[in-house]
Amino acid sequence: MDWLQRMNLAIDYIEDNLEHDIDYEQIARIAVCSVYQFQRMFSFVIEMPLSEYIRRRRLTLAAFDLQDKKNRVTDIALKYGYETPESFSRAFHNLHGMTPTSARQAGSRLKAYPRLSFQITLKGVAEMIYRIEVREAFQVYGLEDVYGMDTIANGEGVSIPEVWQNISNNGEFDRLEQSVIGDWRAEGHFSHELGAVFAFDSYKFTSNTTFPYLIGCYKSAQSKADGYTVVDVPASSWAVFSTLNDGNGSGKYDLSALRNRIFSEWLQTSKYNIIDGGNFEMYCTNQDGYEYCELWYRIEEK
Repeated sequence: MDWLQRMNLAIDYIEDNLEHDIDYEQIARIAVCSVYQFQRMFSFVIEMPLSEYIRRRRLTLAAFDLQDKKNRVTDIALKYGYETPESFSRAFHNLHGMTPTSARQAGSRLKAYPRLSFQITLKGVAEMIYRIEVREAFQVYGLEDVYGMDTIANGEGVSIPEVWQNISNNGEFDRLEQSVIGDWRAEGHFSHELGAVFAFDSYKFTSNTTFPYLIGCYKSAQSKADGYTVVDVPASSWAVFSTLNDGNGSGKYDLSALRNRIFSEWLQTSKYNIIDGGNFEMYCTNQDGYEYCELWYRIEEK
């Protein structure tokens, strides 16, 4: 069964259970990946968190149910997983711009979000350049926090780009750079001094809606890693994709577009699966001063 079929079967499960509790673990089993990987694939390809898709579909169906005035608002709220009519009303208003009661009136302008279907789309002949690297186990260290799948940190309303900006403004970024001792290239690891690290150690997950994210460095024997979070990265094969090929000029790469192509194009046709255990964004500068980013994904053969 290929990637396209698995994703559509996962959507079938979601659609069949919009009136019930949706088990994220079951979605992942159907898609033959982890919960984290499914949510990331979904958000990269659809450009919407899985939780938001489910919310929109439920409130779309709720709007249809409201057209039959025999259906009580309280019953519709419970049907789609809202514990109280008030919480349902708030969610409904946020999506449709009106209360459930107003939606019953003739001429109300409501929003409908159709069922999702994954299909093969011909997107031209744009090439995708990648390489496969094999690395022994190593360690990284740095500043780690736990984020929601919608990239909001700890309920504080701080996005990951804002975190990068904050550590740059408060001097944490400079201190992290100064802690790097030793040459990555000399040790045969990476040619970059600093990168963002996704550390996917399962024991760190507090729920299916969060993931740990670490801004850090490769840990050499001389690194000053005291006070930082240290993460073990297992020996792995990696698929590496670079924005150096996008031709948009220094520092103007589009990581969202690259990720979308990796999951919607490359992953479908390659012989590999992306697995958990640490995926990287490496921020680099080549000998010509060109700034670019590399995305490193742990892989295994299908």
